[in-house]
Amino acid sequence: MNIGLARKLAAILLASNIATPAFPQSATQREPSQPASQAAQGPRPAALTDRERAIHALNRLTFGPRPGDVEALLAKGMDAWIEDQLHPESIDDSALNPRLGLYATTRMNPKQLALTFPSDGVIRQVIAGKRPMPDDPELKLIYSVNVARIKQQDAVRAQAASTDAAAKMNSPAGTDDKPPTSTPPEARARAIADSLLALPKNQRLAALENEPPEDLVNFPAQLRPDQRDRLIADSSPQERELIRAMVNPAGVVASELQQAKLIREIYSERQLQEVMTDFWFNHFNVFQYKNQCVYYTTAYERDVIRPHALGKFYDLLVATAQSPAMLMYLDNWLSIGPHSQAAGKNGQNGLNENYGREVMELHTLGVNGGYTQSDVTELSRVFTGWTIAQPDDGGQFQFDPRRHEPGIKTVVGEKIYEAGMDEGLQALNMLAHHPSTARFISRAIATRFVSDDPPQSLVDRMAAKFESSDGDIREVLRTMLHSPEFWSPRVYRAKMKTPLELVVSAIRASGTNVVSPDALLQNLSAMGMPPYGMAVPTGYSMKSETWDNEGALLARINFSTALTQGNLPGVQFDPGGIVTLGILTSLDEPRAKAVLAGKHTGLDFAIALTEDTILPGELQPKDEAVIRKETQDADIERNNSADLGNRLRLVVGFILASPEFQHR
Repeated sequence: MNIGLARKLAAILLASNIATPAFPQSATQREPSQPASQAAQGPRPAALTDRERAIHALNRLTFGPRPGDVEALLAKGMDAWIEDQLHPESIDDSALNPRLGLYATTRMNPKQLALTFPSDGVIRQVIAGKRPMPDDPELKLIYSVNVARIKQQDAVRAQAASTDAAAKMNSPAGTDDKPPTSTPPEARARAIADSLLALPKNQRLAALENEPPEDLVNFPAQLRPDQRDRLIADSSPQERELIRAMVNPAGVVASELQQAKLIREIYSERQLQEVMTDFWFNHFNVFQYKNQCVYYTTAYERDVIRPHALGKFYDLLVATAQSPAMLMYLDNWLSIGPHSQAAGKNGQNGLNENYGREVMELHTLGVNGGYTQSDVTELSRVFTGWTIAQPDDGGQFQFDPRRHEPGIKTVVGEKIYEAGMDEGLQALNMLAHHPSTARFISRAIATRFVSDDPPQSLVDRMAAKFESSDGDIREVLRTMLHSPEFWSPRVYRAKMKTPLELVVSAIRASGTNVVSPDALLQNLSAMGMPPYGMAVPTGYSMKSETWDNEGALLARINFSTALTQGNLPGVQFDPGGIVTLGILTSLDEPRAKAVLAGKHTGLDFAIALTEDTILPGELQPKDEAVIRKETQDADIERNNSADLGNRLRLVVGFILASPEFQHR
């Protein structure tokens, strides 16, 4: 008996289920007291097969397998593949560059970002005459339009306040005043767009720079959809940045960083480095929308997190502590020693304990790591003076001795003698090498890569390696990857994907081409996980229980449907590509039958729908040759392609939304 279309699709898209006798139940099928991590386990064989090991490695060390990845890993050999991933510099990732080239802001430093995409505070300084208008024509356009925007907003607020005051006074003042007649903003914007579209493409930017700034406030939103689409389509990436910056300069920086993150995770060959970059950013979380953090988050991930993701933990800890992104996010840049030279001067604030607390609770020792509230206060005194030079202009870390608290401090039993900035380095060195830190970091890594409740035996060995290797993250990972606990059948597919992992793995598994990730980011926001969008220092949870609920599952189903039905702009899911990629024929019948050994809600539905409703009977091997021959007839090609495409969209959508695909 031959395998049907849905079975073959499921076998590749649900690669992690191959030869697995039992599947996880959905949230509604489990017993109420049964944890998600246990529900995904079920009865397991004594050991994983070579193919299962390959699938397991791809599901845990990458953002999910692509068609052909399992076979490539098996051909290369597990040990060699792992070593390549542990040494990302050995992997050619140049094919990623053209895709990342669209996001110019990701290559800028904070000072360039703050200058090119000014904050409202900077614009108000221009309005007040405290900062000059830029001479560069493009920058001048951005600044001028945003000056006009803020002036209009202030005028509206002033008018509203005046109206409220008059109403409270029962005064008819102003009731006889009639606003001057003028052309509606939409009409002016649309007339400008028509005139731009009538010009050659290379003349449009200069013409836009000559328009009155007041007429360009909220310019893109005022246009008809056809005008906006034509202008955007005809613009270079730099011109598109400029148009968006006229509306929301800082939003351009935030959006491009989010888009570039997804592009890296989908297309980079250095997958483990991207997984670890995501892990460490989440561990040392920064919320990009707090104050001026938006101008620092790009450099924080690019220059602090990614280069240290597989290096020494102490180096990573120091780099995060001195990053303006972290200093601003946890307010240490404002912290002033109570007995320092700057204390009480010019309305300066006092001691801030945010970073002192979080660096011990979340970054190093852990909540039960042996510190007290007194240690928090003492450590906060140590870090006084660690601040930012000119934060409005993208300034960098600096140590200000005038803000530093003098005297001896005692942190977790260790005396730290007065030594200015070196006090902070001594404290970080002590924390990075503390046994509690070794255990806390090892457990966090094991929770991300092994299970929600990793075996203590594994955590202990990883912690021992952490200590003996001077906190070498690569060595800690290698210890985990060569452990029997990592390869245990009990943890195979025992982790539920976070929304980020789901979205990226779905794109990778289906071979979808992403031209613009905007729609993917909107879906991540709907699922509660926008990149760089966790406001609290804890970061996003990596545990299944956080993401396994009815509301979250509904959002996942909506995403899968929108993806496969082609309803995500800029995201090109091609049902014909499912055939081109070999997904229909990449698995032999015995393996595909093994995939379907159990009864699975989402999978069975897809199979039933395909065989009974959409594709009566099963796809015979000879049908591929028949289809190729039939496509020579144009009419048959059109009809059959559309029909098959619709079937494939439905089936793949059901599979990606099924509980089976939700786990890794």
